[in-house]
Amino acid sequence: MGVQTAALTTSPVIARLRRLLGAREAGVFIALMLMIIFLSVTTDAFLSGRNLLNIGRQVALLGILSVGMTFVLIAGEVDLSIGSTYALSGIATGMLIVDQWALLPALLAGILIGVVVGAINGVISTYGRLPSFITTLGMLSIVRGAALLITNGDPVTVNRAAGADETTLAQFTWLGQGNLFGQIPMQLVFFIIIAIIGAVLLALMTYGFKVYAVGGSAKAARVSGINVFSVKIWAFVIMGALSAIAGILGLAFLPSAQAGRTGVGLELDVIAATIVGGASLSGGEGTMLGTVLGVLIIGVLRNGLILLNISPFWQTTIIGLVIIVAVAIDKWTVGRRNS
Repeated sequence: MGVQTAALTTSPVIARLRRLLGAREAGVFIALMLMIIFLSVTTDAFLSGRNLLNIGRQVALLGILSVGMTFVLIAGEVDLSIGSTYALSGIATGMLIVDQWALLPALLAGILIGVVVGAINGVISTYGRLPSFITTLGMLSIVRGAALLITNGDPVTVNRAAGADETTLAQFTWLGQGNLFGQIPMQLVFFIIIAIIGAVLLALMTYGFKVYAVGGSAKAARVSGINVFSVKIWAFVIMGALSAIAGILGLAFLPSAQAGRTGVGLELDVIAATIVGGASLSGGEGTMLGTVLGVLIIGVLRNGLILLNISPFWQTTIIGLVIIVAVAIDKWTVGRRNS
């Protein structure tokens, strides 16, 4: 009798452990821990407080973008225009500050650009019936072209010599270069806040439930009374707004940008981090915790390769391999589940 009672008591615990160990996030977490242990043993500087905070700052903008991409991928879509939106929003905000705009109106204008780009992506991909891959690939060039047109291809520098107000400039640069409590980079603070908001929206709010439903089966969601187009459009709007915020913070950290170079290829790292974290290209799967872990994987990997003195060319190659492996795991997992 005692043995049966013990078995009944422990079986739910065992079941929970099995579910935890079988979760994609658990695999990502284990991989992250193994990387941290390896780098801790092979390098002297990895576990230093300065290096860890540096990693946090380095992954912050990637993380902010990945939060938005999580919504888009779970909804069953993809956005390739984020690098161009990142550039256009940041550059536009910088130009407005140089033109003596106050900080808040300049920030709102930059974020509005991202929202408009996201809305256009969403409307064309839904009501226009075009695949989001094609829509956002086209917007990638359109938005990049707009950035080149407004700057005439010239670099945009935000400083007093260019005409920025001293007080506004100090406030702007603090957003990207400041430290909370003198230690924590402000970019990391923004990432943490946005990730928490994203997690609450995705896991606890009605909209999050709708995103999963639409990504899992758009037809079933439509039959259930969910406005599929609205859910997808809002996912693109969130993505656009976060692209703008990341672009603005990027310019605040390094107050010089060039329309033809800023943000180029950024979408690849974002998609890689999100998929590594467990989001599926097929839609309907992913968590904000997984995305944060995926972002940390990419950040720790890049930092570790630098500490190990690996050639920058090899770094690019290795990140590409990570993308391929992540997509392969995603496809294998989906195929195994459907078999």
